Amino acid sequence: MRKPISLLAACGIAALGLAATPAHAADPSFTLAGPAEIGLRPHPGQSGAPQKTSVEFRLVNDTASAFERQSTFTIDLSGLKGIADVALAKQQGSECTLTEAAVTCKRPALWKGETGVVDLDLSAAPGSKAGATADLTVTGKAEGATFKAATTKVRVGGPDLVLERAALKEEQKPGDQQNLSIVFANEGTEPVRGVVLEMRTTHGIDLLEQYDNCSYSEDKGEGQPLNTAWSTVQCLLEGEYKPGSVYGVDGSLTLKAAPHAFADTLTYAVYADGQQPKVGKASRKPTGGKKLAVRERAAGKASAQSADLDPWNNLQEFDFRTRNSADLVAWPVALVGGTGETVRADFGFRNNGPAWVAELRSGKSVARTDIVIPAGTKVTKVPAGCHGVNADGTAREQTLGAPRYFCSTGHVVGEREKFSYPFELKIEQVVANAAGSVTVGQQAPEGAKGQPWDPNHANDKTPVVISAKDGGATPTATTSPSPSATATTSATPTATATSGATANGGLAATGSSAGMLALGGAVLVAAGGGLVLAFRRKAGSHA
Repeated sequence: MRKPISLLAACGIAALGLAATPAHAADPSFTLAGPAEIGLRPHPGQSGAPQKTSVEFRLVNDTASAFERQSTFTIDLSGLKGIADVALAKQQGSECTLTEAAVTCKRPALWKGETGVVDLDLSAAPGSKAGATADLTVTGKAEGATFKAATTKVRVGGPDLVLERAALKEEQKPGDQQNLSIVFANEGTEPVRGVVLEMRTTHGIDLLEQYDNCSYSEDKGEGQPLNTAWSTVQCLLEGEYKPGSVYGVDGSLTLKAAPHAFADTLTYAVYADGQQPKVGKASRKPTGGKKLAVRERAAGKASAQSADLDPWNNLQEFDFRTRNSADLVAWPVALVGGTGETVRADFGFRNNGPAWVAELRSGKSVARTDIVIPAGTKVTKVPAGCHGVNADGTAREQTLGAPRYFCSTGHVVGEREKFSYPFELKIEQVVANAAGSVTVGQQAPEGAKGQPWDPNHANDKTPVVISAKDGGATPTATTSPSPSATATTSATPTATATSGATANGGLAATGSSAGMLALGGAVLVAAGGGLVLAFRRKAGSHA
């Protein structure tokens, strides 16, 4: 007769059984996303076609890898009957079908990050009433995955803030002042409770007045220089703003062109309170006892606050051109080293101002540095932002050992800013009368040519001299530049000069005088800055 299995033994067998069963990782979970609410223009009846409003649903894959199985996404349209009509927007990124009851989309795989699921065009249905609402929910399913649904509330009607374009002068000179007149209307069907006026300016434009109901901040990335920043002002204008009414800000808003102004941009916008963009944590509020006020210009007909029917006409942008100049100066380089030794050379330029220069719209590089390497030396290390070319400036595949290099800045060069490109050169042999040079300017087929806003092209080009003592030692004196207020570029994580700057020619055995040139020139070397700006989409509607 068999003995009964003890409880402990049974547990042990169960544990063994569990251990023998391979563990399965949890199914990945994905999040669907869309706007919380959209508003539709009421149907115009017999007077024309209804205005379309777009809604985009996306999927967020923040897992460690792509999900390579087919997924199906569905949007139930039954709740929109009599409220909104739906159409698939053009150029869908996924395979979608539309019926009266639903939208269905299939995806063969879900890649990391955000991907679009479907874009829909919605318009108010004939006979729909202002204030009518319905939910639009997108769900997903796939074998081996779960999805978190997203719901967008669709509403017929709502507020619509529309901002008038101010009459500002585009052409100006440093020190010029002009008033920014703010006029806006609510052209929607519902009131707005509280409006936030936002004004953003680039580095060369100052807003003089300060009000207690406004916050002030500099939007710049960590470690970035101030001239990369937008200055942002947000003012809370309390009260109810009724449909059909026009309002004007009652208070001075004076814009002043700074001494370094050049090509600058102003954006200004109005938002329903709570819908304004977030600002940085370092914003400050003045306490001078002065508040920016609003007055109604026209009365009109007078519910929970809803999404703006057309947010793009809430915002205006204005570009200024200031009559100013910026002097780019290439610094000379003179180095001393023995044959076979490797020396560091900091090639570059500085902006003597007075203006900063920015390619805000195009995002193009402001300046190119064209570096011709003296014969007898070979480049063994090239900084970021530089690439090797042939002696005539044509492209070549190999970066190291090139006879010539083109280096580019970002799309901003600040006033008094320095850009340094640290190379390493191996002294291979002495070549009589070898010539090298550094030239700064705008990009050109021949390398670089003078910028039209630079008043002095005589200092755009400077010589490079490397003096060698055959078999001699490289001087050990090292001079570090004094700290600069400018930020470092990606090309210059450091700005230490092994030996310094200035003279003519190339790799010449010139004796002890080169040591003095090297030491004195090192003072000219400093770090530069690589800079980024973002802009918002441009809108041009009027109140």
